[in-house]
Amino acid sequence: MKAAFVAADTPAGRQARDDLVRRYGEIPPEQAEMIVALGGDGFMLETLHRYLERRVPIFGMHRGTVGFLMNGYDPERLPERLARAQSVALYPLEMIATDVRREEHRALAINEVSLLRQTRQAAKIRIRVDGVTRLDELSGDGVLVATPVGSTAYNFSAHGPIIPLGAGVLALTPISAFRPRRWRGALLPHGSKIVFEVLDWEKRSVSATADYTEIRDVCTVAVRETRDVSFTLLFDPEHNLEERVYKEQFSS
Repeated sequence: MKAAFVAADTPAGRQARDDLVRRYGEIPPEQAEMIVALGGDGFMLETLHRYLERRVPIFGMHRGTVGFLMNGYDPERLPERLARAQSVALYPLEMIATDVRREEHRALAINEVSLLRQTRQAAKIRIRVDGVTRLDELSGDGVLVATPVGSTAYNFSAHGPIIPLGAGVLALTPISAFRPRRWRGALLPHGSKIVFEVLDWEKRSVSATADYTEIRDVCTVAVRETRDVSFTLLFDPEHNLEERVYKEQFSS
């Protein structure tokens, strides 16, 4: 089993890693054929980004707070679990943010790209989709674009829809919208290019975040799904990711 074990810097994560290394030995992540990540969803996102260039599948085991992207923790018979695990390819969002100094920043997001106000005043944002202005001015705390796997996270907390993995759409969801009050967002084809223009940015500053990469004081943000990059997650067949997303639509 050429798997490397990486863990969140928490007592539960460190203890789990020590146990697995004692049972199965240790391989550096740079030499492994797969990676076992021990922590919560936040640590899983960090692990996916950290080992993006390696293009190896990642099997998560829940040793954190939220474990939507993780399998249950069980150190027994891990080689057999990995051998029968089902793979899911995730395509991230690419964010290109231009700040007020006209510097360009690029980042990838597996869950969502979000724009948030930085001051006490509401952000004002124009929304363009594929070159067409769809909303001339959104006033509120901000707005986000979520992938299907990210639709159950911040997007859902902001009252956005949960999206099945194979739906081929992205969620465009306002965050505490003040105007227009009745706008609840939109579902967009996954190939759409969304451009956010920050209005009155000198007075109403806005930040843009792709997963955990934050850019402050942005004036324009372009978002699109990229197929040039993919992440591979592994799941136990009885708890596959597609079924988890589906079940979330019926949770109370």
